[in-house]
Amino acid sequence: MTEDERARGLTPPPVPALRLRGVSKSYGPVVACDAVDLTVYEGEIHGLLGENGAGKSTLMKILTGLVRKDSGTVLRHDEPVEIGDPREAAALGIGMVHQHFSLIDPLTVWENVILGDTGKIDKAVARDRVREISRRYGLPVDPLARVARLSAGERQRVELIKCLHRDPAVLILDEPTSVLTRAESAELFGVLRRVVRSENRAVILISHRLDEITTATDRVTVLRGGKVVFRSATAETDPRELARRMVGREVSPGTEAAALGLLPAGPLGTRGSADGKSTAGETANEGHGTGEADARRAGAPTPPPALRLRGLTLTLDGVPVLSDLSLDVAPGEIVGLYGVEGNGQSALGDLLSGLVVPDSGSVEISGRPVDPHRPGALHAAGLGVVPEDRHGSGLVLDMSVAENLVMKSLDAVSGRVFLDRGKARAVARRLVAEFGIVTPSTDTPVRDLSGGNRQRVVLARELSARPAVLVAARPSHGLDVGATEDVYRRLRDVAAGGTAVLLISTELEEVMTLASRIAVISSGRITGVLPAGEATAERLGMLVGGVAA
Repeated sequence: MTEDERARGLTPPPVPALRLRGVSKSYGPVVACDAVDLTVYEGEIHGLLGENGAGKSTLMKILTGLVRKDSGTVLRHDEPVEIGDPREAAALGIGMVHQHFSLIDPLTVWENVILGDTGKIDKAVARDRVREISRRYGLPVDPLARVARLSAGERQRVELIKCLHRDPAVLILDEPTSVLTRAESAELFGVLRRVVRSENRAVILISHRLDEITTATDRVTVLRGGKVVFRSATAETDPRELARRMVGREVSPGTEAAALGLLPAGPLGTRGSADGKSTAGETANEGHGTGEADARRAGAPTPPPALRLRGLTLTLDGVPVLSDLSLDVAPGEIVGLYGVEGNGQSALGDLLSGLVVPDSGSVEISGRPVDPHRPGALHAAGLGVVPEDRHGSGLVLDMSVAENLVMKSLDAVSGRVFLDRGKARAVARRLVAEFGIVTPSTDTPVRDLSGGNRQRVVLARELSARPAVLVAARPSHGLDVGATEDVYRRLRDVAAGGTAVLLISTELEEVMTLASRIAVISSGRITGVLPAGEATAERLGMLVGGVAA
């Protein structure tokens, strides 16, 4: 900047913290990044959008030294650099908070934060450092707490503190609010914006929630098929345009509201599907489900709930996580179980998956009691589960697509003694085609699939068993708009076919879009159940806080 420009009070041009020029990366015939150009300036938050498999993760792995680019140039302060490993990235001031946790459960918070530090460790100084970062960035967490005892939201805060501890100049955040409450998310973005401006840091924010991108970022870049298809100042675009650029087409209005982080418009019980027809949630409002409503109109006895939970109580490590929880779900009904992270949803999902057993209470499926202490009893009774942690308990990442798809139906694909791999592959090929799973082969390890396709594998396996009850825990977690749209359509379809769906979610938009009734969980107990037509964000918020609405 010249002396004359300074004298006239002109604002200096922004300084590029990071530039990518023509960066490409292929895995065999698959092009993950195709001549990508990206510029991130100091003092800005830059949003990076794209569907699962668009190239975002590969691009960020190149920047953090986890993957080597095939061609192109990375520049730090306009100087070409080669990033061979994560240590070199850290030395260049590049840090990343990954979407999936990388913490060690038996260690305390402060021990996790200092992992990788060199030299003599002073425990008191390390703990004070964690407290200082926690206070400065509005990320409350106890440095002495063991990570195994923390909720998902608290673990995310530890990941952020761990990265900020190294004082990166360029901070990459991959879905940082996926397990935070709305208030926590708003506070995080407020703190980030203040710090970015005052400390001149650069932030790359990866998020599938377009409302976050439009409110938290200064500029945005959209990837599709490994290429940059759109870039803009955030103030000059809107969520609908960004969604269209991401998927290359218009997104259905009903799904768009939830997938973009926007509350649905109009009465909640009268929304239709993308084709203009009423959804399963709409018809289910009458009598809790089509089967019950038809039975009442015909004067027939009301069928029992497909899922009945009564007085479920569960204590883990001496801490009560479920307290006298009772809930019914009728055939053909989608019931949303909504609450802030850490109020018992995960424990209920684990219980219905057979991973833990209740201290007391009962579970009935289609009117018949099921003993949750007996391994495999819930699945045998007709209950399917799409778990919250699809990587940890929903899939075996090192097994093939085919093996994951048939693992719950081995009798159908086995001979007298051994698995018939020909039958398994035939079943897998049918499900891959039916559920639109994008994979090079049914023999491909699930680890190599994108997040959206991994979720499709879980859905295909569970729905192909034609369950009487489907428990879907945070089914759109970490998915982009297109994958979310597909998951929602399949949940509506399976409910329309008579399956009872229990939708466990921390996303208000998700339950308000899909559910015919919404039950609120707080401190491990149901604090209220509202028909969708009577539910508002305000009433649900009161129930979340334990206040009658």
